[in-house]
Amino acid sequence: MSANRRTFLGVAGLSALALAGKSTLSAIEGSEKKDAAASAPKRWAMVIDPQKCLKNEGCKDCIAACNKVHNVPQFADAQHEVKWIWKEPFEHAFPDQENPYTAEALKEKPVLVFCNHCDNPPCVRVCPTKATWKREDGIVMMDWHRCIGCRYCVAACPYGSRSFNWLDPRPHIPALDPNFPTRTKGVVEKCTFCDERLARGQQPACVESCKEKALVFGNLDDPTSEVRALLKEHYTLRRKPELGTHPEIYYIV
Repeated sequence: MSANRRTFLGVAGLSALALAGKSTLSAIEGSEKKDAAASAPKRWAMVIDPQKCLKNEGCKDCIAACNKVHNVPQFADAQHEVKWIWKEPFEHAFPDQENPYTAEALKEKPVLVFCNHCDNPPCVRVCPTKATWKREDGIVMMDWHRCIGCRYCVAACPYGSRSFNWLDPRPHIPALDPNFPTRTKGVVEKCTFCDERLARGQQPACVESCKEKALVFGNLDDPTSEVRALLKEHYTLRRKPELGTHPEIYYIV
């Protein structure tokens, strides 16, 4: 083999190694960035704009979407009603906000309510089996297999955000979604901020289904998030803040 050929092959080999090394380094850096993003602190929260929601007062798309993906039963008898997300008149949702200057458009109008995923959740403190607990990202979760139906959490929640299954809910699910577990008689259930969708990088079903974009979900620990921008730009209310539960659902007024 000639010297020129050996020199050429040597240079080509070194170039290939360099390219491979660069590719590997890029892959490692990309992986590190993904890991850093995944491990970055998160505190999930939601901002609701009732004015946008009231553009179509009869709309229940968010409620229907939540019910569908979570197999929420639909009982004919209101005494057995199971609710993950629903509407309450403004004065019922905010009984402590008797302000004569509150926008007239909001008074006596329905607002969306659900689990507030409190930073200091009383429901977690009273659960004897730890069937409900708060994750590091702030989501207050439920383990339906551990729930013994004592209903201490129902009594402790000051927002009425938990429902008890007095009857077997399975025969009352209009269209069963096999991708989400069903519950049984004698357990409590509630909104979980669509934790199963968050794990797939999706938004909560209620947020995704809202045509008016009245619901915004995001990370409070991210100063560049949309929820942080909205909280900076608008005056907001939280339900019963005087109780010290620190709800993470904010309402623009």
